Amino acid sequence: MRDVLQVPIVEPASRPRAGAIPQDDYDLSTPWHSHDMHQLQYVFSGMIEVEDDHASYLLTRTLAAWIPAGVAHTTSLHKVRSGSVLFAPDMIPDAGDRVRIVQVSPLMREMVLGAMRWPLKEAQDSTGQAYFAALAPLCAEWIKEETPLRLPTTRDPKLQVAAAYTCKHLKGGDIAAACAAAGLSERTLRRRFRSVFGMNWDEYRRRARLIAGAAMLNEGRLPIGHVAAEVGFESQSAFARAFKSLTGKSPREFRAN
Repeated sequence: MRDVLQVPIVEPASRPRAGAIPQDDYDLSTPWHSHDMHQLQYVFSGMIEVEDDHASYLLTRTLAAWIPAGVAHTTSLHKVRSGSVLFAPDMIPDAGDRVRIVQVSPLMREMVLGAMRWPLKEAQDSTGQAYFAALAPLCAEWIKEETPLRLPTTRDPKLQVAAAYTCKHLKGGDIAAACAAAGLSERTLRRRFRSVFGMNWDEYRRRARLIAGAAMLNEGRLPIGHVAAEVGFESQSAFARAFKSLTGKSPREFRAN
């Protein structure tokens, strides 16, 4: 059974009902934990990894993670510019019971940036109270529209090894190498991927390639054909078709957003 730390973000008696935490100087991978406020985690630049009991998520500046109060998760933040907006649970009652990843609209980005004016650990003026009272119902709307840029996770140690190998070797790895890394036969690995992840190994690798491609589209100005090759696709057109099938956007549209 995994230990989950119950982490009060700020002493409940002294904190406002909502506020922000700038996280520009964080360099850490957290233990599994939960906290007593809802959290909207946003990346201004760089990438953050978030994992809960259902899936792992890679956040870039086009994406934000919604982490409801009480949901166990772990987060890796390494020299990125990011920030979180926190809400008392009753400000967004229908918050869900798992991490959700949402596409960041221009309005969300500006609202999150504006929220950094009111750090959670400081007393809040009436303007700040009104700001977060307006932001909370917007968050309730935003979290209804999830993106598919996520990978399922498992506690099975052999599948963890196989999945980690697959994600690390998107360009050159194959199922035989993933099997060797995990100590499983190909037949067993394929069966367990389908049973545990709800997708076969080839689908899992394809999803991992597209998530990595999304991060590259977001973080730089590399030509789309170069991105496609770097994450293991044979052609730009194959990458574009797969990307649009998963996200509903072409790589160019995703980058433009």
